[in-house]
Amino acid sequence: MIAEPIYILGPCSAESREQVLLTARLIKEACGNVPFIFRAGAWKPRTSPCTFQGAGAEALAWLQEVKNTFGINVATEVATPEHAEQALKAGIDYLWIGARTSANPIAVQAIAEAIGQAKGILIKNPVNADADLWLGNIERLEKTGLPVIAVHRGCEHKPCWKMAHAVRKARPDVPMLLDPSHLSGDAAQVPELMKKVPELGLNGAMIEVHPNPAKALSDDKQQLTPEQLIGVIGPLSVRCRSVVGPMSVDNEFTELNWLRAEIDELDAKLWETIADRMDVSRRIGEWKKANHIRPLQPQRYQQILSQRQKWAEENNIDADFVAQLFDIIHQQSLKQQL
Repeated sequence: MIAEPIYILGPCSAESREQVLLTARLIKEACGNVPFIFRAGAWKPRTSPCTFQGAGAEALAWLQEVKNTFGINVATEVATPEHAEQALKAGIDYLWIGARTSANPIAVQAIAEAIGQAKGILIKNPVNADADLWLGNIERLEKTGLPVIAVHRGCEHKPCWKMAHAVRKARPDVPMLLDPSHLSGDAAQVPELMKKVPELGLNGAMIEVHPNPAKALSDDKQQLTPEQLIGVIGPLSVRCRSVVGPMSVDNEFTELNWLRAEIDELDAKLWETIADRMDVSRRIGEWKKANHIRPLQPQRYQQILSQRQKWAEENNIDADFVAQLFDIIHQQSLKQQL
């Protein structure tokens, strides 16, 4: 069991030597006696080739300087076997595999085969919510003989609690961290998301921190300042000490909290779907007005209602409940068309 929470802190990208060293110093001052691993991306697999792609291998020397100057372990992301070899040669302690690379098991296998001596390797969940693929990647990396840590960063800036729950239940022996920066894409949401760490019995967090997020070359909106980090790390470290470790051992409500997180995720999807439906209803209303068609079409209503009741029977859900719910949604949809 891990006695202390694991914190991996630092900027999304290593932008310059000065930025890397300044960020490391400010984080160290903010954290006080709380141990952490300093992170910074040397290579950035960005969506657009027109955006900052990272400083590349040059940044490894900056991380090495952080390690020697402040006496802290350092980590960077690798996406190819060549990245892994260069990082380890430069003395990087921890490597992490990002969500885009994690979606490709062939790439993960190639990196695993190239990894030499390190203190550990982290694997983020794939960009798609695939628990089996995440578990398979963990197994591939375990064959290196190095400690493996899972990182839940969500999908498209949204949590995938169901996937993370499945992985946690299947492998409670593998430490799991939360990545609230990518989970939300919004620095303002990070403090609230960090409450999930003790609630779910997670082992810590990977958080993006930048001395001036507004001027960051990547992920500017989701990075905390070192000052903001103080309020997140300090109180949380005390709470985490009583719950980190295998699920359901230290906190009897951990499993219930996971299930509630799944409910919250489903509710968010439900309300987003309803909002999308109302938007389509407004556009239908505009089309009907332009073509002089009445908003209510009884035949269409009965057709959809029949389909929903059939679906209810197939899924062992009360048909009357479905009919009532559909009628409420339909009435609101009609209002959008008026």
